[in-house]
Amino acid sequence: MKYDVIIIGAGPGGIFSAYELTKKKPELSIAVFETGNPLEKRRCPIDGKKIKSCISCETCAIMNGFGGAGAFSDGKYNITNDFGGTLYEHIGREKALELMEYVDEINISHGGEGTRMFSTKGSAFKKICIQNKLQLLDASVRHLGTDINYVVLENLYAEMKDHVDFFFRTPVEKIEVMDGGYRVITAKENYECEKCIVSVGRSGSKWMESVCRDLQIPTLSNRVDIGVRVELPAVVFADITDNLYEGKIVYQTEKFEDRVRTFCMNPNGIVVNENTNGIVTVNGHSFEDPSKKTDNTNFALLVAKHFSEPFKDSNGYGESIARLSNMLGGGVIVQRFGDLERGRRSTVKRIEEGTVRPTLHATPGDLSLVLPKRILDGIVEMIHALDRIAPGTANEDTLLYGVEVKFYNMEVVINDNLEVEDHPGLYIIGDGSGVTHSLSHASASGVFVADHIIGA
Repeated sequence: MKYDVIIIGAGPGGIFSAYELTKKKPELSIAVFETGNPLEKRRCPIDGKKIKSCISCETCAIMNGFGGAGAFSDGKYNITNDFGGTLYEHIGREKALELMEYVDEINISHGGEGTRMFSTKGSAFKKICIQNKLQLLDASVRHLGTDINYVVLENLYAEMKDHVDFFFRTPVEKIEVMDGGYRVITAKENYECEKCIVSVGRSGSKWMESVCRDLQIPTLSNRVDIGVRVELPAVVFADITDNLYEGKIVYQTEKFEDRVRTFCMNPNGIVVNENTNGIVTVNGHSFEDPSKKTDNTNFALLVAKHFSEPFKDSNGYGESIARLSNMLGGGVIVQRFGDLERGRRSTVKRIEEGTVRPTLHATPGDLSLVLPKRILDGIVEMIHALDRIAPGTANEDTLLYGVEVKFYNMEVVINDNLEVEDHPGLYIIGDGSGVTHSLSHASASGVFVADHIIGA
Protein backbone atom coordinates (compact mmCIF):
# COMPACT_ATOMS: atom_id res chain seq x y z
CA MET A 1 0.00 0.00 0.00
CA LYS A 2 1.21 3.50 -0.83
CA TYR A 3 0.61 6.77 1.00
CA ASP A 4 1.72 10.33 0.52
CA VAL A 5 2.72 10.58 4.17
CA ILE A 6 3.28 7.90 6.81
CA ILE A 7 3.52 8.95 10.45
CA ILE A 8 5.10 6.56 12.95
CA GLY A 9 3.75 7.21 16.44
CA ALA A 10 0.41 8.64 17.57
CA GLY A 11 1.72 10.82 20.38
CA PRO A 12 1.41 14.62 20.33
CA GLY A 13 3.93 15.09 17.50
CA GLY A 14 2.21 12.53 15.27
CA ILE A 15 -1.29 13.74 16.13
CA PHE A 16 -0.60 17.37 15.33
CA SER A 17 1.25 16.44 12.13
CA ALA A 18 -1.77 14.46 10.97
CA TYR A 19 -4.21 17.15 12.08
CA GLU A 20 -2.37 19.94 10.26
CA LEU A 21 -2.00 17.88 7.08
CA THR A 22 -5.69 16.94 6.96
CA LYS A 23 -6.76 20.52 7.62
CA LYS A 24 -4.55 22.24 5.08
CA LYS A 25 -4.25 19.56 2.40
CA PRO A 26 -7.12 17.05 2.80
CA GLU A 27 -6.40 15.35 -0.53
CA LEU A 28 -3.22 13.75 0.89
CA SER A 29 -3.31 10.06 1.74
CA ILE A 30 -2.01 9.65 5.30
CA ALA A 31 -1.39 6.65 7.55
CA VAL A 32 -0.45 6.61 11.23
CA PHE A 33 1.19 3.54 12.79
CA GLU A 34 1.03 3.11 16.56
CA THR A 35 2.37 0.37 18.85
CA GLY A 36 -0.42 0.84 21.40
CA ASN A 37 -4.20 0.87 21.44
CA PRO A 38 -6.85 3.39 20.40
CA LEU A 39 -7.65 5.88 23.15
CA GLU A 40 -10.81 4.14 24.33
CA LYS A 41 -8.96 0.83 24.77
CA ARG A 42 -6.10 2.27 26.83
CA ARG A 43 -6.78 0.86 30.28
CA CYS A 44 -4.07 0.21 32.86
CA PRO A 45 -5.05 -2.90 34.90
CA ILE A 46 -3.66 -1.46 38.15
CA ASP A 47 -6.71 -0.69 40.31
CA GLY A 48 -5.02 -0.50 43.72
CA LYS A 49 -7.14 -3.40 45.00
CA LYS A 50 -6.88 -6.63 43.00
CA ILE A 51 -3.87 -5.48 41.00
CA LYS A 52 -1.55 -3.17 42.91
CA SER A 53 1.59 -3.11 40.78
CA CYS A 54 2.71 -3.34 37.17
CA ILE A 55 2.08 -6.71 35.49
CA SER A 56 4.10 -5.83 32.34
CA CYS A 57 1.31 -5.82 29.74
CA GLU A 58 2.20 -6.56 26.12
CA THR A 59 1.80 -2.85 25.41
CA CYS A 60 1.77 -0.35 28.28
CA ALA A 61 -1.55 1.52 28.36
CA ILE A 62 0.07 4.44 30.15
CA MET A 63 3.00 4.90 27.76
CA ASN A 64 1.63 3.75 24.37
CA GLY A 65 -1.48 4.31 22.28
CA PHE A 66 -3.29 7.28 20.78
CA GLY A 67 -2.14 10.36 22.67
CA GLY A 68 1.23 8.85 23.55
CA ALA A 69 2.66 9.00 27.06
CA GLY A 70 1.00 12.41 27.45
CA ALA A 71 -2.55 11.03 27.17
CA PHE A 72 -2.78 10.28 30.89
CA SER A 73 -0.48 13.03 32.05
CA ASP A 74 -2.19 15.99 33.66
CA GLY A 75 -2.28 17.83 30.36
CA LYS A 76 0.12 20.68 31.05
CA TYR A 77 1.13 22.65 27.97
CA ASN A 78 4.03 24.96 28.88
CA ILE A 79 4.37 27.77 26.36
CA THR A 80 8.00 28.75 26.76
CA ASN A 81 11.47 28.34 25.30
CA ASP A 82 13.06 28.24 28.77
CA PHE A 83 12.40 24.52 29.19
CA GLY A 84 10.69 21.63 27.43
CA GLY A 85 13.24 21.21 24.68
CA THR A 86 15.43 23.02 22.17
CA LEU A 87 13.03 23.25 19.24
CA TYR A 88 13.81 26.97 19.02
CA GLU A 89 17.41 26.17 18.04
CA HIS A 90 16.07 24.77 14.77
CA ILE A 91 13.07 26.96 13.96
CA GLY A 92 13.73 30.15 15.96
CA ARG A 93 12.30 31.40 19.26
CA GLU A 94 9.43 33.42 17.79
CA LYS A 95 8.29 30.60 15.50
CA ALA A 96 8.45 28.07 18.32
CA LEU A 97 6.26 30.24 20.58
CA GLU A 98 3.88 30.99 17.70
CA LEU A 99 3.36 27.27 17.04
CA MET A 100 2.91 26.47 20.75
CA GLU A 101 0.21 29.16 20.93
CA TYR A 102 -1.40 27.70 17.79
CA VAL A 103 -1.46 24.26 19.44
CA ASP A 104 -3.10 25.85 22.49
CA GLU A 105 -5.84 27.31 20.25
CA ILE A 106 -6.51 23.87 18.78
CA ASN A 107 -6.73 22.30 22.23
CA ILE A 108 -9.14 25.00 23.40
CA SER A 109 -11.35 24.53 20.34
CA HIS A 110 -11.49 20.76 20.86
CA GLY A 111 -12.76 20.59 24.43
CA GLY A 112 -10.26 22.64 26.43
CA GLU A 113 -12.40 25.77 26.67
CA GLY A 114 -12.81 26.99 30.23
CA THR A 115 -9.45 25.66 31.42
CA ARG A 116 -7.05 28.12 33.01
CA MET A 117 -3.89 29.64 31.60
CA PHE A 118 -1.37 30.32 34.36
CA SER A 119 1.67 32.56 34.02
CA THR A 120 4.79 33.32 36.04
CA LYS A 121 5.00 36.78 34.46
CA GLY A 122 5.06 39.48 37.12
CA SER A 123 4.81 36.91 39.90
CA ALA A 124 5.90 38.11 43.34
CA PHE A 125 6.95 34.53 43.95
CA LYS A 126 9.93 35.04 41.62
CA LYS A 127 11.43 37.49 44.12
CA ILE A 128 10.87 35.09 47.02
CA CYS A 129 12.69 32.36 45.09
CA ILE A 130 15.67 34.61 44.32
CA GLN A 131 15.91 35.58 47.99
CA ASN A 132 16.24 31.88 48.84
CA LYS A 133 18.80 30.92 46.16
CA LEU A 134 16.13 29.42 43.92
CA GLN A 135 15.23 30.30 40.33
CA LEU A 136 11.66 30.35 39.03
CA LEU A 137 11.59 29.77 35.27
CA ASP A 138 9.28 31.84 33.07
CA ALA A 139 6.33 30.17 31.36
CA SER A 140 2.67 30.36 30.50
CA VAL A 141 0.98 27.09 31.46
CA ARG A 142 -2.31 25.78 30.09
CA HIS A 143 -3.59 23.12 32.47
CA LEU A 144 -6.11 20.79 30.86
CA GLY A 145 -6.06 18.09 33.53
CA THR A 146 -5.97 14.37 32.77
CA ASP A 147 -9.74 14.29 32.27
CA ILE A 148 -10.02 17.28 29.90
CA ASN A 149 -6.86 16.21 28.07
CA TYR A 150 -8.65 12.92 27.33
CA VAL A 151 -11.67 14.80 25.91
CA VAL A 152 -9.42 16.91 23.66
CA LEU A 153 -7.74 13.77 22.31
CA GLU A 154 -11.13 12.12 21.73
CA ASN A 155 -12.30 15.10 19.71
CA LEU A 156 -9.11 15.31 17.66
CA TYR A 157 -9.34 11.61 16.81
CA ALA A 158 -13.03 11.88 15.89
CA GLU A 159 -12.18 14.70 13.49
CA MET A 160 -9.32 12.82 11.83
CA LYS A 161 -10.41 9.18 11.75
CA ASP A 162 -12.32 9.40 8.46
CA HIS A 163 -9.40 11.12 6.72
CA VAL A 164 -6.43 9.18 8.11
CA ASP A 165 -5.75 5.43 8.18
CA PHE A 166 -4.83 4.58 11.78
CA PHE A 167 -3.04 1.27 12.37
CA PHE A 168 -3.12 0.48 16.10
CA ARG A 169 -1.23 -2.40 17.73
CA THR A 170 1.00 -2.26 14.65
CA PRO A 171 4.59 -1.60 15.65
CA VAL A 172 6.93 -0.66 12.83
CA GLU A 173 9.92 -2.99 12.68
CA LYS A 174 12.15 -0.92 10.40
CA ILE A 175 12.31 1.80 7.77
CA GLU A 176 13.96 1.26 4.40
CA VAL A 177 15.06 3.90 1.91
CA MET A 178 13.73 3.45 -1.63
CA ASP A 179 13.71 5.55 -4.79
CA GLY A 180 11.48 8.56 -4.20
CA GLY A 181 10.51 7.67 -0.67
CA TYR A 182 10.48 5.12 2.13
CA ARG A 183 9.23 1.63 2.92
CA VAL A 184 7.75 1.04 6.36
CA ILE A 185 7.93 -2.59 7.43
CA THR A 186 5.58 -4.17 9.98
CA ALA A 187 5.15 -7.80 11.02
CA LYS A 188 2.25 -8.29 8.59
CA GLU A 189 2.59 -5.82 5.72
CA ASN A 190 4.93 -3.36 4.06
CA TYR A 191 3.83 0.18 3.23
CA GLU A 192 5.40 2.86 1.04
CA CYS A 193 5.34 6.64 1.21
CA GLU A 194 6.94 9.75 -0.23
CA LYS A 195 7.31 11.44 3.16
CA CYS A 196 7.86 9.74 6.50
CA ILE A 197 7.45 11.44 9.89
CA VAL A 198 8.93 9.59 12.86
CA SER A 199 7.44 10.62 16.21
CA VAL A 200 7.94 7.70 18.57
CA GLY A 201 8.42 9.50 21.89
CA ARG A 202 10.64 8.47 24.76
CA SER A 203 9.23 4.95 24.92
CA GLY A 204 10.54 4.42 21.38
CA SER A 205 14.11 5.29 22.29
CA LYS A 206 15.50 1.78 21.73
CA TRP A 207 13.76 1.48 18.38
CA MET A 208 14.94 4.94 17.34
CA GLU A 209 18.53 3.91 18.05
CA SER A 210 18.16 0.92 15.73
CA VAL A 211 16.72 3.10 12.94
CA CYS A 212 19.63 5.52 13.24
CA ARG A 213 22.10 2.62 13.04
CA ASP A 214 20.38 1.07 10.00
CA LEU A 215 20.13 4.34 8.08
CA GLN A 216 23.47 5.69 9.34
CA ILE A 217 21.88 8.79 10.84
CA PRO A 218 24.30 10.65 13.14
CA THR A 219 23.31 11.07 16.79
CA LEU A 220 24.56 13.02 19.78
CA SER A 221 24.61 11.89 23.40
CA ASN A 222 21.82 13.38 25.50
CA ARG A 223 21.17 13.62 29.21
CA VAL A 224 19.14 11.57 31.66
CA ASP A 225 17.17 13.03 34.59
CA ILE A 226 17.11 10.95 37.77
CA GLY A 227 15.33 11.63 41.03
CA VAL A 228 12.23 11.05 43.13
CA ARG A 229 8.59 12.07 43.23
CA VAL A 230 7.65 14.04 46.33
CA GLU A 231 4.16 13.77 47.84
CA LEU A 232 2.98 16.08 50.61
CA PRO A 233 -0.20 17.81 51.85
CA ALA A 234 -1.58 20.11 49.15
CA VAL A 235 -1.76 23.04 51.59
CA VAL A 236 2.05 23.13 51.81
CA PHE A 237 2.38 24.20 48.17
CA ALA A 238 -0.99 25.95 47.88
CA ASP A 239 0.49 29.46 47.57
CA ILE A 240 2.48 28.29 44.56
CA THR A 241 -0.07 26.04 42.85
CA ASP A 242 -3.06 28.37 43.36
CA ASN A 243 -1.27 31.18 41.54
CA LEU A 244 1.14 29.44 39.15
CA TYR A 245 -0.29 25.91 39.01
CA GLU A 246 3.19 24.59 38.30
CA GLY A 247 6.30 26.35 39.50
CA LYS A 248 9.39 25.25 37.55
CA ILE A 249 11.99 25.88 40.24
CA VAL A 250 15.73 25.29 39.84
CA TYR A 251 18.33 25.07 42.59
CA GLN A 252 22.11 24.79 42.34
CA THR A 253 23.44 22.65 45.15
CA GLU A 254 26.17 24.05 47.35
CA LYS A 255 27.98 20.75 47.74
CA PHE A 256 28.40 19.66 44.10
CA GLU A 257 26.96 22.64 42.18
CA ASP A 258 24.50 20.28 40.48
CA ARG A 259 21.19 21.65 39.20
CA VAL A 260 18.10 20.13 40.82
CA ARG A 261 14.68 21.09 39.48
CA THR A 262 11.02 20.57 40.18
CA PHE A 263 9.09 18.91 37.39
CA CYS A 264 5.50 17.89 36.64
CA MET A 265 3.74 19.44 39.63
CA ASN A 266 0.30 17.94 40.30
CA PRO A 267 -1.85 19.90 42.78
CA ASN A 268 -4.40 17.64 44.53
CA GLY A 269 -3.18 14.82 42.30
CA ILE A 270 -2.11 11.20 42.48
CA VAL A 271 1.18 9.33 42.09
CA VAL A 272 1.21 6.59 39.43
CA ASN A 273 3.40 3.85 38.00
CA GLU A 274 4.66 3.91 34.44
CA ASN A 275 6.44 1.26 32.42
CA THR A 276 9.26 2.14 30.01
CA ASN A 277 10.91 -0.75 28.17
CA GLY A 278 9.89 -3.12 30.96
CA ILE A 279 11.17 -0.90 33.77
CA VAL A 280 8.67 0.41 36.34
CA THR A 281 9.20 4.03 37.35
CA VAL A 282 7.00 6.66 38.97
CA ASN A 283 5.06 9.66 37.65
CA GLY A 284 2.14 11.88 38.66
CA HIS A 285 -1.32 12.92 37.40
CA SER A 286 -3.91 15.51 38.37
CA PHE A 287 -7.50 16.24 37.35
CA GLU A 288 -9.80 19.18 36.70
CA ASP A 289 -12.84 17.27 38.03
CA PRO A 290 -13.24 18.26 41.73
CA SER A 291 -14.49 14.76 42.59
CA LYS A 292 -11.14 13.27 41.54
CA LYS A 293 -8.95 15.62 43.52
CA THR A 294 -6.99 14.39 46.55
CA ASP A 295 -5.59 16.14 49.62
CA ASN A 296 -2.02 15.76 48.33
CA THR A 297 0.22 17.52 45.85
CA ASN A 298 3.07 15.68 44.13
CA PHE A 299 6.01 16.76 42.00
CA ALA A 300 9.31 15.36 40.80
CA LEU A 301 12.74 16.47 41.96
CA LEU A 302 15.23 15.63 39.22
CA VAL A 303 18.97 15.91 38.80
CA ALA A 304 20.16 16.11 35.19
CA LYS A 305 23.26 14.07 34.39
CA HIS A 306 25.24 14.81 31.24
CA PHE A 307 28.02 12.47 30.20
CA SER A 308 31.19 13.14 28.26
CA GLU A 309 33.17 10.90 25.93
CA PRO A 310 33.65 8.01 25.77
CA PHE A 311 30.40 7.21 27.65
CA LYS A 312 27.30 7.58 25.45
CA ASP A 313 24.58 5.42 27.02
CA SER A 314 22.91 7.94 29.36
CA ASN A 315 19.61 6.05 29.14
CA GLY A 316 21.36 2.80 30.06
CA TYR A 317 22.70 4.52 33.17
CA GLY A 318 19.20 5.64 34.17
CA GLU A 319 17.77 2.22 33.41
CA SER A 320 20.32 0.49 35.64
CA ILE A 321 19.27 2.65 38.60
CA ALA A 322 15.57 2.04 37.90
CA ARG A 323 16.17 -1.72 37.62
CA LEU A 324 17.88 -1.68 41.01
CA SER A 325 14.77 -0.05 42.48
CA ASN A 326 12.62 -2.72 40.84
CA MET A 327 14.92 -5.42 42.21
CA LEU A 328 14.71 -4.17 45.80
CA GLY A 329 11.08 -3.08 45.86
CA GLY A 330 9.41 -5.18 43.19
CA GLY A 331 8.59 -1.88 41.52
CA VAL A 332 8.46 1.60 43.04
CA ILE A 333 9.92 2.24 46.52
CA VAL A 334 8.41 4.79 48.93
CA GLN A 335 10.22 6.33 51.91
CA ARG A 336 9.40 8.99 54.50
CA PHE A 337 11.78 11.97 54.33
CA GLY A 338 12.45 11.63 58.05
CA ASP A 339 13.48 8.01 57.64
CA LEU A 340 15.79 8.93 54.76
CA GLU A 341 17.57 11.56 56.84
CA ARG A 342 17.91 9.13 59.75
CA GLY A 343 19.44 6.52 57.47
CA ARG A 344 16.74 3.91 58.02
CA ARG A 345 14.27 2.24 55.71
CA SER A 346 10.60 3.03 55.94
CA THR A 347 8.16 0.34 56.98
CA VAL A 348 4.45 -0.14 56.41
CA LYS A 349 3.85 0.79 60.06
CA ARG A 350 5.84 4.04 59.89
CA ILE A 351 4.06 5.15 56.72
CA GLU A 352 0.64 4.26 58.14
CA GLU A 353 1.43 6.31 61.25
CA GLY A 354 2.50 9.30 59.15
CA THR A 355 0.31 12.28 58.32
CA VAL A 356 0.56 11.89 54.52
CA ARG A 357 -1.66 9.20 53.01
CA PRO A 358 0.11 7.73 49.96
CA THR A 359 -1.90 7.77 46.72
CA LEU A 360 0.17 4.98 45.16
CA HIS A 361 0.66 1.49 46.53
CA ALA A 362 4.45 1.18 46.68
CA THR A 363 6.96 -0.87 48.66
CA PRO A 364 8.35 0.87 51.78
CA GLY A 365 12.13 0.84 51.58
CA ASP A 366 15.37 2.78 51.56
CA LEU A 367 16.15 5.00 48.56
CA SER A 368 19.76 5.42 49.70
CA LEU A 369 20.34 1.83 48.55
CA VAL A 370 19.19 2.77 45.05
CA LEU A 371 20.13 6.34 44.18
CA PRO A 372 23.78 7.40 43.87
CA LYS A 373 24.92 9.47 46.86
CA ARG A 374 25.59 12.59 44.80
CA ILE A 375 22.06 12.60 43.38
CA LEU A 376 20.45 11.84 46.74
CA ASP A 377 22.47 14.55 48.51
CA GLY A 378 21.26 17.05 45.91
CA ILE A 379 17.63 16.03 46.40
CA VAL A 380 17.88 16.36 50.20
CA GLU A 381 19.51 19.78 49.82
CA MET A 382 16.75 20.87 47.41
CA ILE A 383 13.99 19.74 49.80
CA HIS A 384 15.45 21.95 52.54
CA ALA A 385 15.75 24.84 50.06
CA LEU A 386 12.08 24.43 49.10
CA ASP A 387 11.16 24.32 52.78
CA ARG A 388 12.27 27.96 53.04
CA ILE A 389 9.64 29.08 50.52
CA ALA A 390 7.01 26.40 51.27
CA PRO A 391 7.39 25.52 54.97
CA GLY A 392 6.45 21.91 55.57
CA THR A 393 8.22 20.50 52.52
CA ALA A 394 10.96 19.02 54.74
CA ASN A 395 8.42 17.52 57.15
CA GLU A 396 9.39 14.04 58.36
CA ASP A 397 6.20 12.55 56.88
CA THR A 398 6.77 13.91 53.37
CA LEU A 399 6.86 10.90 51.06
CA LEU A 400 9.53 10.23 48.44
CA TYR A 401 8.83 7.71 45.68
CA GLY A 402 11.66 6.30 43.63
CA VAL A 403 12.82 6.23 41.21
CA GLU A 404 11.63 8.78 38.72
CA VAL A 405 13.67 8.75 35.53
CA LYS A 406 13.14 10.93 32.47
CA PHE A 407 14.78 9.21 29.54
CA TYR A 408 15.79 11.47 26.68
CA ASN A 409 16.47 9.96 23.32
CA MET A 410 19.94 10.54 22.00
CA GLU A 411 19.64 13.70 19.92
CA VAL A 412 19.22 12.84 16.26
CA VAL A 413 21.15 15.12 13.94
CA ILE A 414 18.50 16.89 11.82
CA ASN A 415 18.49 20.12 9.87
CA ASP A 416 16.40 23.21 10.56
CA ASN A 417 13.43 21.61 8.79
CA LEU A 418 13.61 18.75 11.34
CA GLU A 419 14.62 16.56 8.40
CA VAL A 420 17.51 14.09 8.12
CA GLU A 421 20.03 15.79 5.86
CA ASP A 422 21.04 12.68 3.91
CA HIS A 423 17.47 11.36 3.68
CA PRO A 424 15.17 14.05 2.26
CA GLY A 425 11.55 13.53 3.25
CA LEU A 426 12.43 11.69 6.48
CA TYR A 427 11.49 13.85 9.47
CA ILE A 428 12.31 13.06 13.10
CA ILE A 429 10.13 15.00 15.56
CA GLY A 430 8.81 15.00 19.11
CA ASP A 431 10.62 13.54 22.09
CA GLY A 432 11.92 10.71 19.93
CA SER A 433 14.22 13.22 18.26
CA GLY A 434 15.87 14.25 21.53
CA VAL A 435 15.03 17.85 20.55
CA THR A 436 11.70 18.19 22.40
CA HIS A 437 10.93 17.17 25.98
CA SER A 438 7.33 18.30 26.47
CA LEU A 439 3.77 18.14 25.15
CA SER A 440 3.87 21.68 23.79
CA HIS A 441 7.23 21.41 22.02
CA ALA A 442 6.42 17.97 20.59
CA SER A 443 3.04 19.17 19.29
CA ALA A 444 4.62 22.30 17.80
CA SER A 445 7.24 20.19 16.01
CA GLY A 446 4.42 18.17 14.43
CA VAL A 447 2.72 21.29 13.10
CA PHE A 448 6.02 22.67 11.81
CA VAL A 449 6.86 19.55 9.78
CA ALA A 450 3.34 19.27 8.37
CA ASP A 451 3.53 22.87 7.17
CA HIS A 452 6.95 22.23 5.64
CA ILE A 453 5.64 19.21 3.73
CA ILE A 454 2.72 21.12 2.21
CA GLY A 455 4.73 24.30 1.70
CA ALA A 456 2.56 26.40 4.01
